[in-house]
Amino acid sequence: MKSYNYRFEKVLTFKEQEKNETQSAYKQSIESFEKVATELYDLLKKKENILDVQQKKMTKGFAVNEIHHYARFIESLEVKINSVQQQVIQARGKMNWYEERLLDKTIEVKKYEKMREKDHDAYQDELEHEEAQRLDELATQKFRKNENRW
Repeated sequence: MKSYNYRFEKVLTFKEQEKNETQSAYKQSIESFEKVATELYDLLKKKENILDVQQKKMTKGFAVNEIHHYARFIESLEVKINSVQQQVIQARGKMNWYEERLLDKTIEVKKYEKMREKDHDAYQDELEHEEAQRLDELATQKFRKNENRW
């Protein structure tokens, strides 16, 4: 009796490896996105806090030098915020790209797994058919043997 051997096992293994690599890259892209998004959030929060402090000082009054200082600081924050926003957009795009690749790889692996399942079912059916034939043959031989005794 031959043992079951899936003819596309190596392909399936390769596809699973590709999927795992893509999944790893996807996780890294998520981490990268989260890092950049957190940096953007921190910068926006910092700008908001600076604007609040500046507004409070405006009600009390403060020197023109301080106004210029705050204005330059806010401008530099806005430049950095714009830069980080671009990084967030790029990181989100990369994350979405890897997500699509991962979905494609997962579907491919599922197709090969389904093919293996169908192939294994066909193999099982073939074994059952062969066994039924052998049993029929044995029953026929036994019947003939008993028939010859009479």
